[in-house]
Amino acid sequence: MGRTILITNDDGIYKDGLMRLARACVRFGDVWLIAPRHQRSACSHSITLDVPIDITPVPYAVEGVRAYSCSGMPGDCVRIGTKAVMDKEPDVVLAGINYGYNAATDIQYSATVGAVLEASFLGYRGIALSENDGSCHEVTDRYLEEVLEELIDRDPGPDQVWNVNFPGCPLAACSGILRDRTMSQAIVYEDWYQPARQLPGGGIRYVVSGEMQCRAEAGSDFDAILRGAVSIGRVRNLC
Repeated sequence: MGRTILITNDDGIYKDGLMRLARACVRFGDVWLIAPRHQRSACSHSITLDVPIDITPVPYAVEGVRAYSCSGMPGDCVRIGTKAVMDKEPDVVLAGINYGYNAATDIQYSATVGAVLEASFLGYRGIALSENDGSCHEVTDRYLEEVLEELIDRDPGPDQVWNVNFPGCPLAACSGILRDRTMSQAIVYEDWYQPARQLPGGGIRYVVSGEMQCRAEAGSDFDAILRGAVSIGRVRNLC
């Protein structure tokens, strides 16, 4: 076995998806977990430069996992983890399991994908893993270890990371795994902004809402999800 694995996420250190991923990874190697203290969704590939970053060891419910909370972003978790916290370099960096698909053009906002792009930038293999809203884990639970077995030692190619999405359908409705998915040019969620409150001085407070779309190009990551399949594809870093 002998692998050293770093896991992070963007939903926060105590989220169930992160714990399920950590539990699955223990059989694959020595697991370090460094994840944001707070929710950091949609912060993309941002890192912290203007304030100190706090790293705090935390007790964790998965035996054998060394866990730390980070006051920064998922990208910070990867950077400070590999440069300061860990006692050896990771063989692979995983991010997830994210609640909410990271597919199509929505990838550009994803801090889950941003974390493994940071890993790629630093010279490590990266795998991002996401599912729908976390309400149905049947497909994820069935295929997670199989997907890890397939990808954990596999190089996605120069300046690329693996991007995996598990559909939120019941297992009986799942059509298996579709590999080599391209990134759809569609959008997963159509967003709009609604005024919620008048502010002093003529300002307006807005809140964002969104609705999942149901159209995508054949052969794409989002098309696989809409067809009830596990999507495995690559995302290229900006280099």
